[in-house]
This record gives sequence, structure tokens and C-alpha cells, in this order.
Amino acid sequence: MARTKFPVEVLTPEGEVFNDEVEMISTRTATGSIGILANHTPLLAMLDPTELRLYRSEGEIVRLAQGEGYLQVADNHALILVEEAHAPDQIDRADLQEKLQAAQDAYANAEQGSEAQRQAARDRRRWEAFTRIAGGE
Repeated sequence: MARTKFPVEVLTPEGEVFNDEVEMISTRTATGSIGILANHTPLLAMLDPTELRLYRSEGEIVRLAQGEGYLQVADNHALILVEEAHAPDQIDRADLQEKLQAAQDAYANAEQGSEAQRQAARDRRRWEAFTRIAGGE
């Protein structure tokens, strides 16, 4: 069943990752999973690391490993601003394992309740999510 399409942009500090029309967006906000269709109510949400799915059609899905960021929906247009976004097949799993181990070590060595520990926990969540996405889970 075809749905109405709407424009979506995915931007990172390095530049534009995606700019096209889609039928639906599927992602995770700080409060849970969300699906966005055309003519969605205006929305501003914080995004958690997860797999971002951009449905061009039922059979064509663009998958990206999404870092932390923001989603804005207004005037039948979605803007996704994230720290990073990568196609799963472009993720270096060995590099991810090193980053995950470094985040786990930083968390274990940080003072309880410190900003360093919060940052390490955030990094650990990102690298765990990216590892799952790169592994096809």
C-alpha cells in the first residue's frame, strides 16, 4: 500500500547524509521508538543511538546507524540532525570493538556520578547500538 511521501534531510557535522522523499521514518527518541508519516503533527525530539530506517517504499529501506541528535518535523518536512550516521556496511566492526572497550574502561575508571562517567555511558550506548546495527541484529 503506497503512502504519501514527504521530504527528509539527515545532516551530520560532516554534511548531508540523506536528502530525499520517503513514505515513513522509523527511529528512537529519548522516550521510545517512533514512526513518522506524511502530515505528522509538528514535533521536536531528542534522538538516541539506534538504527534509523527511511522507507522510500515498502520494499526500499535506507538503513543508517544513527548517533545522538534531534528530529524536527514541521510543515510536512523532517530534519534529522545527528552527530553521525553511517550505512551498516560502511562500519568498521574492529574499530567499533575498540571504541566500545575504551568506553567501558572509561566508565569503570570514572568517579561515580561524574561528567566523565556520564560521557563514557553515552559513548558505550552509542557503540553498543552501532555494533548491533553493523552485525545485522
